[in-house]
Amino acid sequence: MKRKIIATAITAMSFTLLGCVSEPDVKANQQHLQPIDVAEVLVEPVQNWRTYTTRLESPEEVALMPRVSGVIENITFKEGDKVKQGALLFKLDARPYTAVVANLQAQIVSAKAVLEQARAEAERAIRLTAQKAISTEQAELRTSTLRQREAQLSALEAQLKSAQLDLEFTDIRSPIDGIISRANITRGNNVLAGQSVLTTIVSDKAMYAYFDVDERTWNSEFSDVTATSKQQVIMQKLGQNDFNYEGHINFIDNQIDASTGTLRIRAIFNETNNQLRSGSFARIKLATNDVTSQVIIPERAIGTDLKNRFVLTVGKDNVLQYTLVEIGERYGKLRAITSGLQSGDVIAVNGPARVGPGMSIEPNNVVIDSTGVSFTLSSINDSGLIVKQSVRL
Repeated sequence: MKRKIIATAITAMSFTLLGCVSEPDVKANQQHLQPIDVAEVLVEPVQNWRTYTTRLESPEEVALMPRVSGVIENITFKEGDKVKQGALLFKLDARPYTAVVANLQAQIVSAKAVLEQARAEAERAIRLTAQKAISTEQAELRTSTLRQREAQLSALEAQLKSAQLDLEFTDIRSPIDGIISRANITRGNNVLAGQSVLTTIVSDKAMYAYFDVDERTWNSEFSDVTATSKQQVIMQKLGQNDFNYEGHINFIDNQIDASTGTLRIRAIFNETNNQLRSGSFARIKLATNDVTSQVIIPERAIGTDLKNRFVLTVGKDNVLQYTLVEIGERYGKLRAITSGLQSGDVIAVNGPARVGPGMSIEPNNVVIDSTGVSFTLSSINDSGLIVKQSVRL
């Protein structure tokens, strides 16, 4: 009798324990669903960007050479400084040119005296001819002598002007505003007119960037662009991540290069802080004409597995799905998706960092933040086309 009571009690306890385990396990599974930020993709009108490489060139660059020969007496600039147009840079020994000027001035004084005498004799000859005191031939000879003396004086005066210019050229001045390089030839050395390169000066007010666009791309994507429309470009210097410099196209060549099938384009960048240097390597981005609607998502939502790009989309019963995508341009922290997603799709905003395909999640609905990001060129005015954000690669 006692054995039956014990067996019945154990059986009852077993059923009780089974009932206690199954109900909490279901609740635990429900409580372990991971909360994940999800958002519906944005669809925005965007412009694609073409990227080209270039080297910067200064609009004005001078290899400074002397106009006269001589010995460098003094150097008056600090290497690497900004210089203004007309600033004195080198001074040559002016004494030989001063002597030439003085000699010509003395010759001119003498020539003026001889000219006055010839003029007086010619006037006297005219009076004597009227009185028939001298022959017509003698009078004409005196008039001819007067013309010779006038010509000699004019020649000396021209030589004096040339000598004075040579004397002035012993002060070698900057022909442009810009940044000066080092002195290639130092004080005490002899320099030759038109041959010795004393230093170089490059303009610092603006920089040019030349790049080549293939004919097919130009005709299909930039056919409406002209130099007068000031189509905007943005630039990134070597070693930088952001395209911090804004400029515009100010020159389009008048023909296609038949050997390369490309068109030469020039952009200009105004420079005020001496951040751009001639010869620097840079990358140019140019917006295309066409505006198309594309899906926009956060860059961090995109995952990579070997050679594929993918995002995690939210499917039925809040289960994450693996979706292959092709990416387009970057706009700040956002990225355009050219294929794989469509309007209305919901994605895991933070990507596959903590979750993976096939996982059930607890969705936390958020909105993709596009504050301050412009996907198209916003306006055209006299200063060119304006983009409101820095585009990153």
